[in-house]
Amino acid sequence: MTDTIHPVLLCGGSGTRLWPLSRKSYPKQFVKLVGEESLFQVSARRVAADGFAPPTLVTASDFRFVVLEQLAAIEIPPAEVLIEPSAKNTAAAICAAALALDARAPNALMLVSPSDHVIPDPALFRDAITAAAPAAKDGQLVTFGIRPDRPETGYGWLELSRAPDAAFSRNYS
Repeated sequence: MTDTIHPVLLCGGSGTRLWPLSRKSYPKQFVKLVGEESLFQVSARRVAADGFAPPTLVTASDFRFVVLEQLAAIEIPPAEVLIEPSAKNTAAAICAAALALDARAPNALMLVSPSDHVIPDPALFRDAITAAAPAAKDGQLVTFGIRPDRPETGYGWLELSRAPDAAFSRNYS
């Protein structure tokens, strides 16, 4: 297994919650909500760094040209573009990406990332990923997120069976 991290950008969602800025035909990940680039473009840039392979994209058929145009505009070539024949949500998209990555690079280290998040410090985010890589290589599933202040049924939550190692308890916010 190599130390290269293979990012998967999930960019097939409908993103209709921010109507009228985003809509079913042009969801929020492709809109310039914060700055001069779309959230999708910023997400692609965030993982375009040393130690990261070109991103694999998982998107809906309706957005196949948008993702390619937006990546071309920032000069980031994708490793692969996977088109969902129908929307089956996050788990199916991750499964398809994992199977495609395993066929291309067996036992590779995969990072799954939504393409519509705002992360103010990309370098700190990459540092957190690098710190978590050894645990992922050892077969652990690693998640990143904000420290919740309450349970939220709209998002769910995780309860840990034991405290994480010191490397994971660092607050990267």
